[in-house]
Amino acid sequence: MRLVVDRQQLNTMDGRPAVLPVLVCFRLLLAVLPLPGQHLLKHDHQINSPLTSYLRLKEGLWMLDNNVDPYMGGSFHHSPLLLSVFSTILPPIPIIWAVSDAVGAWALLRIWRARQGLSLHKATTSTAESLIVSAYVSSQRVKYASNQPSSCLLNPYLLFPSLALSTSTFENSFTLLALMFASEGKPSSALLAIAFTIHLSPYSILLLLPILMLLITSPTSQLASPRPFHGSINRIASLFGEFMLYWLVLVGAACIITDGSWSWMKASWGASLTLPDLTPNPGLWWYFFTEMFDHFRPFFLMVFSVHLVIYILPICIKFQHDPLYAAFLLIGVLGTFKAYLTLADPGLFLSMISLFPEVHGYLRHPIVTTLLHLHAAFLLPLQHVLWVSEGRGNANFYYAASLVMGMAGGAGLVDACWAGMRIALGDVKVELEGKGQVARWEVAQE
Repeated sequence: MRLVVDRQQLNTMDGRPAVLPVLVCFRLLLAVLPLPGQHLLKHDHQINSPLTSYLRLKEGLWMLDNNVDPYMGGSFHHSPLLLSVFSTILPPIPIIWAVSDAVGAWALLRIWRARQGLSLHKATTSTAESLIVSAYVSSQRVKYASNQPSSCLLNPYLLFPSLALSTSTFENSFTLLALMFASEGKPSSALLAIAFTIHLSPYSILLLLPILMLLITSPTSQLASPRPFHGSINRIASLFGEFMLYWLVLVGAACIITDGSWSWMKASWGASLTLPDLTPNPGLWWYFFTEMFDHFRPFFLMVFSVHLVIYILPICIKFQHDPLYAAFLLIGVLGTFKAYLTLADPGLFLSMISLFPEVHGYLRHPIVTTLLHLHAAFLLPLQHVLWVSEGRGNANFYYAASLVMGMAGGAGLVDACWAGMRIALGDVKVELEGKGQVARWEVAQE
């Protein structure tokens, strides 16, 4: 069998799929067209939280326009930077959220290209073997590169919060931008982006260490061949100092916007730690603290918060050879155990799994994880309507659906951890030499 390969086609197959502009146009079209029921999304607790709700943002903008301190009433929890941007520079219109989605999809594609390391060389010789290999490699690049914008712009967990104008869209876009700049070796841009992310969502501090490690090492996949992390402590300290500079500048800007007041810290950042608003959401926190006695509350707030932090070092140490994968796993931790969880949090984790096709074959129960997510996606709105709208249920009904969502997030996270470690062993083959004899195991490293 002969394989005819066009050299010019090989040289142009660089992983820039035409699907990205098509999907961006589709997303922009959704932003300008009136969609039936879109106003209901802004009231949905599954895709909006007190910290990301568009209605809360509009309330804060109205209070600011009427010379009232937005943070005085205890219902506004957004960053002063968002107040400043949407009151002076940009109007809070749907097209802004569509552009943010497009930026996130573009960043995800750039992360994919950086992870390939540009090591998939174009054909430079005329031998049939080199042309065949180049054709296969290029086709695989285009195949997987096309999945990146699709997994971001067509993911319902990300699309619906964006249509509801939830500010979680901006948090996800800044997270992807930070990972993109870190993967491309641009420290200043990466540290500024992660500083913005942490300013908007303090829980994103979990991603700081893997991003610092990623700036020192390579984003290419090292899961199949783990090696110790070789990074200079002085280099890490220098990068951390630069991050602190950017973060302090943002804090100073927020204080200037609020006329030197520090009350926004308690209302914005403090809300993530003290959980003042127990509005139901798909997360695991709200029901515990609804049923908890007040004198136990400070202790368990500390326990729940520390529980998130304890994952940083174990994951970064175990996956020190691949910091991008460590960041992906920590995003999965946030998408499962975050205080004010919305569907946008596990949505980012599910979108990023397309960056790591090498681990897909080592996942143990992807079908179970998918079915759990489908089950939760149908169960959450159903139980919410039965409880809140129809009055035929109670909080236990909705929290049972939240537990299913937690199981789905946990199953995906555990499976991704297993696959990331299992790939280092390669393919395990079992050969039985005879009846009653011990099986002989052979590890074949790819």
